[in-house]
Amino acid sequence: MSECLTEWIAGVDEAGRGPLAGSVVAAAVILPDVCPIVGLADSKTLSEKKRDQLAAEIKQHAVAWCIASASVAEIDQLNILQASLLAMRRAVEGLALQPQRVLVDGNRIPSGLTMAAEAIVKGDSKVKAISAASILAKTARDAELVLLDQTYPQYGFAAHKGYPTAAHLAALEQFGPIAAVHRLSFAPVKRAVAQQQRALF
Repeated sequence: MSECLTEWIAGVDEAGRGPLAGSVVAAAVILPDVCPIVGLADSKTLSEKKRDQLAAEIKQHAVAWCIASASVAEIDQLNILQASLLAMRRAVEGLALQPQRVLVDGNRIPSGLTMAAEAIVKGDSKVKAISAASILAKTARDAELVLLDQTYPQYGFAAHKGYPTAAHLAALEQFGPIAAVHRLSFAPVKRAVAQQQRALF
């Protein structure tokens, strides 16, 4: 798929669908026709150091970029898929320059977009603009969890970024979930809430 087109094309991706804690974060990126950034790839395949380096380059060289999110409360209210699509729509709407076309990673397109849109399965490894969005979303979400770790160090958010690792599940069992941080609609968190309630009786 050629990206050297005269129309502005935004790549869109999200990060944080699987974790038990924190918001889901999305990014939209419009790259220049001749992109000077080398090494763009699916953020999951890159080291943290490489992601941070590329994120800085993307912000410097992109024609436009925007990072947006859907909160833990919105995830619990809407479900994680709909919250992810909401975050992606917010990222597109937040671009300083509105694109004529949007390429979205995955198989679903956010509702409410006012321009042409196409879903591309594994787009974060196929389309540079989606790769760039993947990197911005991942680095922004990781930074959010590092900040949460400073407030709640007992949960180890800086290490596992909210994912259901053995350490995170053990912390949930020991300390219980944090209402404003943990996704109460997710099964492991529900179990931790039930365990807390049983302990009170």
